[in-house]
Amino acid sequence: MTKDEMQKRISELESINDQLQTEIRYLDQLLREVGFEEGLKTLKFAARELIEQDKMQDLEE
Repeated sequence: MTKDEMQKRISELESINDQLQTEIRYLDQLLREVGFEEGLKTLKFAARELIEQDKMQDLEE
C-alpha cells in the first residue's frame, strides 16, 4: 500500500469514526431524554440485568 493510499484510508476511517461518535452522542442524548439517567451506560446495565434474569428463568424451568 502506497503512502497516498494509506493517507486516503486513514481519512476514510477518520470520517467513519466521526460519524460513529456523532451517532453515539445522539443515541446517548435520546436515551437520557426517555429516562435512562446515564444514557448508554444505564441502558447497558439494564440489558445485562435482563439477560441475567432470562438465564435464571431458563435454569428454573
